[in-house]
Amino acid sequence: MAIQVARPGTGVAEVVIDAPPVNAIDVKDWFALADALTAQGADPEVRAVVLRAEGRGFCAGVDLKEMQSTAGFDALLGANAGCAAAFSAVYDCQVPVIAAVHGFCLGGGVGLAGNADLVIASHDAYFGLPEVDRGALGAATHLARLVPQQRMRHMVYTSQNATAAELHGYGTVLALTSRDRLRDAAIEIATAVAAKDPQVVRAAKQSLNGIDPVDVKRSYRYEQGFTFELNLAGVGDRLRDAFTEGGAG
Repeated sequence: MAIQVARPGTGVAEVVIDAPPVNAIDVKDWFALADALTAQGADPEVRAVVLRAEGRGFCAGVDLKEMQSTAGFDALLGANAGCAAAFSAVYDCQVPVIAAVHGFCLGGGVGLAGNADLVIASHDAYFGLPEVDRGALGAATHLARLVPQQRMRHMVYTSQNATAAELHGYGTVLALTSRDRLRDAAIEIATAVAAKDPQVVRAAKQSLNGIDPVDVKRSYRYEQGFTFELNLAGVGDRLRDAFTEGGAG
């Protein structure tokens, strides 16, 4: 299964993305990820969730090969709805979510990490939105939670990546560690959160979401409207075809 759940310690749940070769997530697994996060947050025994991945990197975003091999608009609409559900599930999870990022964190991966309560990363991690190169838009809402406004715009316009070290300098990556220590470091942070009074921590999560200056769900859905427009104009299909036919992913 591409989405796995474990309990590595008292009060800590672990939701793991494992979709080889690059953790590009298909439509059904975006919804499976949303369901897993929601279920763990609703479990009274869970006090913190670690979101991490196996394989070469954290997440390469949506499965463009599925999208391009599916007739009509069902896969595009499904991916957009699935991403919105998964990003919201991270944000709305009743307990804090710690994203543990290694390797690449691209497209939908930025949406997941950008909505997490805390992000830690391995030294080799990097973040980016290649959407402009794929004829789409989206997750700038979440990237703006990780980098300053000017850097976010530069990354969107150029599809340039930012290293975990850069984000650590902004204070949006809490800690850097080696890849072999990443999981343990994330669980240590989650365990520290889980040691606090669960009722207070759940109230804190709700209150912190309530004072956010940006409605991340509405903002993201606004971005998605432009992806639909680009697809109807034909540019989305053209650029996605060029990417998938080039053998990437």
